[in-house]
Amino acid sequence: MRKFWRRLGRPLLGYGVKVIALLLAVSLVAFLLVCLSPVDPVQQYILGLGTAISPEQRAEIEDYWGVNEPPVERYVHWLSELLRGNWGESALYRRPVLDIIGERFVNSLALMLCAWVLSGILGFVLGCVMGICQGKWPDRLLKRISYLISSIPTFWLGLVLLLIFAVWLQWFPTGFSAPIGVTQENVTLGQRLHHLALPAITLSLMSFANIALHTRQKLIDVLNSEYVLFARARGESTWTLLRRHGLRNILLPALTLQFASFAELFGGSVLAENVFSYPGLGSAAAAAGLNADVPLLLGITLISAIFVCVGNTAANLLYGVIDPKIREVAP
Repeated sequence: MRKFWRRLGRPLLGYGVKVIALLLAVSLVAFLLVCLSPVDPVQQYILGLGTAISPEQRAEIEDYWGVNEPPVERYVHWLSELLRGNWGESALYRRPVLDIIGERFVNSLALMLCAWVLSGILGFVLGCVMGICQGKWPDRLLKRISYLISSIPTFWLGLVLLLIFAVWLQWFPTGFSAPIGVTQENVTLGQRLHHLALPAITLSLMSFANIALHTRQKLIDVLNSEYVLFARARGESTWTLLRRHGLRNILLPALTLQFASFAELFGGSVLAENVFSYPGLGSAAAAAGLNADVPLLLGITLISAIFVCVGNTAANLLYGVIDPKIREVAP
């Protein structure tokens, strides 16, 4: 047991140092981009008030927000407050940033996890089918569908699905994460899944094509190898070859690509959530960017970076579970 924790703790400790350095770099770059943005956050805040203010009042707001201070001092002050647990207050929602992120993150996590699981299973299964049926009509048909899906923008596919299944067929609601007029305490799990279905399907369809095409090529390489040719000569069927030799060799590359799609999945959720009016981090990030809500935008940027880092860490830990050879050579 002690050996196991020592073997597990060293990689995690080294990875934790890298994650901290990455988060510092992300915070610095994000803060620099916000400072260089042509949008004036003070002016956007005044427009949101809906009333005219005097130059003296504007100067007081600028002093309160510290926009007249040098960027280095502003960054150090923001980072020090961040480490104390104070992420600032949203200028758009007039609430603490952590409260908004906590509420929106639950919805976004459910959406992205459902889309991530669907895209992984669908992409892996279709990739195996295309690899086994190389050159035949299922392979040609599925390959063309994958190329077509991968070239379609997320917002366009979401609008098409919304028009067909929500407007014409009326199988799904047109938006939101819960029925209108129903409090959060009274919303059932079935109602949440009903509102979650279309956005999750949209995101999963945008992500499965890369996994399917990658799995197809890897499986073709495995089936054309010499040891598989020897297994065919012994009389093993195609499905036996897939089960004994194919899955173990193509699972790790597919898993790597699947976990690497976390960042792409988060970016796609921004468009999907806006199309379906789904109250998640994506829609909050878009609103914060359009309204120059700097504290909320920076907070969502850090949370998204942490989300991607956690996904990569989970992938590294699963490698040893799937392939014992990796666990044996781990330091």
